[in-house]
Amino acid sequence: MKKLLIFLIAVSPLLSMAQPFHITLFGGLSNYQGDLQDKPYTFSGSKAAFGLGAQCDINNHLSVKAGMMFGRVGADDKNSVDVYRKARNLNFQSNITEGSVLAQYDFFDLSEKRLSPYVFAGIGFYHFNPYSYDTLGRKVFLQPLSTEGQGLAQYPDRKPYHLTQFTIPFGIGLHFKLAENLVLGYEMGFRPALTDYLDDVSKTYVDHDALLAAKGPLAVEMSYRGDELKNGDPTYPPDGEKRGGANRKDWYYFSGFSLSIGLSKNGHTPKGLGCPTRVY
Repeated sequence: MKKLLIFLIAVSPLLSMAQPFHITLFGGLSNYQGDLQDKPYTFSGSKAAFGLGAQCDINNHLSVKAGMMFGRVGADDKNSVDVYRKARNLNFQSNITEGSVLAQYDFFDLSEKRLSPYVFAGIGFYHFNPYSYDTLGRKVFLQPLSTEGQGLAQYPDRKPYHLTQFTIPFGIGLHFKLAENLVLGYEMGFRPALTDYLDDVSKTYVDHDALLAAKGPLAVEMSYRGDELKNGDPTYPPDGEKRGGANRKDWYYFSGFSLSIGLSKNGHTPKGLGCPTRVY
C-alpha cells in the first residue's frame, strides 16, 4: 500500500500542472483468471469495483490519466466442473487496490462527434492479500502460511511472494459525450498480475510434516482441503503432487462505466501550461 501512495504522489505533478483537467469516476465489476478459475469473466465470480482519478488532455485525441482502482476477486473449487478441482476444494478471496498512470487514445474527436471508441495502456502497482475461511468460519490470510513451502529451508527455490506487485493495465472502451465537459464511457480493462500467487495457488504440494513443523496445523489445513468434503479424500497429498498450474500466471480485470467531469473553465488552457485545450 505504501508503494502505491509513493507512486501516485510521484506522478501527480504531471497532471496538476496542466489543463484542461478532468475528474474521473469508475463503477463496475472486478474479475480474475487463475488456478481456481480458467474463464476470465464469469457473472458468478464478479465482484463490485470502483475507482477515481484525474485526467489531462494532451490534445483532442490523447489523454493522460492517473488514478486508483478498488475491487475484490475470488473463486471456489466448489463451483468448478473439473473433478480434480472439486476434490482439491480450495478457495480464496482478495481485495485489490491499484494505482496507475495510463495513456488514453480516442479515435474520434469528441468536440466534433458524440461517440468514439478508445484504447488505453500504462503502468501501475497493485496490492493484494489472499485469504480464506477455516472450518470455524475464521478469516485466514494465506501468504504467511507458506502453503506451498515458500520460505521453508527444504524448498530454497520457493521464495515468499510479495503482496505489492507491478502490472501493465490495458484495455478498450467506448466514449459517449453526454454534455459539455461530461463524457460517459464503458470499458474493459485487463491486468496481468505478473505473479502466479494472486490466489495463493501455483505449483505443487509440499511435505506434510515439513509444513506442519514450520508453519503449524493451520497451514496444513489451508494447503489441502479435500478432507473437508463429505466424501473427500482425508489423505494429504504427497510431496511434489500437482496443486496448481505454474505455467500460466494470474490475471485480474476491471469492466464497467466511467464518467469524466471536465473542470477547465470554458475549455481554455492558461498560457504557458503543458496541455492544449480540448473542448467537449
